[in-house]
Amino acid sequence: MVTSKETRTVIIALHKNGLTGKKIAARKIAPQSTIYRIIKNFKERGSIVAKKAPGSPRKTSKRQDRLLKVFQLLDQATSSAELAQEWQQAGVSASARTVRRRLLEQGLVSRRAAKKPLLSRKNIRDRLIFCKRYREWTAEDWGKVIFSDESPFRLFGTSGKQLVRRRQGERYHQSCLMPTVKHPETIHVWGCFSAKGVGSLTVLPKNTAMNKEWYQNVLQEQLLPTVQDQFGDEQCLFQHDGAPCHKAKVISNWLREQNIEILGPWPGNSPDLNPIENLWSIIKRRVDKRKPRNSDKMQASIVQEWTAISQDLVQKLIESMPGRIAEVLKKRGQHCKY
Repeated sequence: MVTSKETRTVIIALHKNGLTGKKIAARKIAPQSTIYRIIKNFKERGSIVAKKAPGSPRKTSKRQDRLLKVFQLLDQATSSAELAQEWQQAGVSASARTVRRRLLEQGLVSRRAAKKPLLSRKNIRDRLIFCKRYREWTAEDWGKVIFSDESPFRLFGTSGKQLVRRRQGERYHQSCLMPTVKHPETIHVWGCFSAKGVGSLTVLPKNTAMNKEWYQNVLQEQLLPTVQDQFGDEQCLFQHDGAPCHKAKVISNWLREQNIEILGPWPGNSPDLNPIENLWSIIKRRVDKRKPRNSDKMQASIVQEWTAISQDLVQKLIESMPGRIAEVLKKRGQHCKY
């Protein structure tokens, strides 16, 4: 039985006042055997601190533990079993369980690897150029930008994971399953938003390629009304990435004819710099919870969740832009947490 420091202090104080172990036990502070043990420990050691159990001796030295850390940091995807083998080759006999304990002691925990696009040297250079250009921008400046993007929504499990609470034997119960299909139907959508709220959302027709003709039509039918509705005669910037259909000459000419200024140039492989990516993730989770069973219901769910996005949410996403820029600069062009 573990006795708190406060209880041990009270027992020793009563003992010093002349009370016997039996009389102290009568006060029901602790079991009589515990009281006798605490008093005995105090007489022998002069301390109220509990005596530590000897336990088994540590199998590894601090130097060997540092060596293990070096092995792990050389390849952070190495498993504990593989590390145990490397350690053994270095003269340390220890199990994978011991490896995990030693790594935990040194702050190295096992986590699922984050998925981010591969950054080339050009990507990193372009990200730094972009962030240095806009490093002085405030949230108010970013509030004049309309962010846009396309995104796929897959039927049966958009977000890729779902947690359930189940009782023993219910693993394959219908209510505890996440249905999957070999070739899930995918709905492609285009949307835009700014600090003033979400703009237009459009669904790409089935079996329609994402090309410059379709994109120009979207800009004409969806972007222009959003610009007029949210900014009117105020100056704003339009953000889109470097997809081939976005960079087409006909698109650049059309945007120039419409007096729409472009933010950028936008660096490649940089979804962490675009807050609309976070908006897509939120909508996908919400659509998942609706559990649509066919493409029509999923399409309706996407539209409903898009229109339900609050002003507070989009404002927070826009306000995150200075932090995104600062973190990419701090990490010298590498991915940031967003």
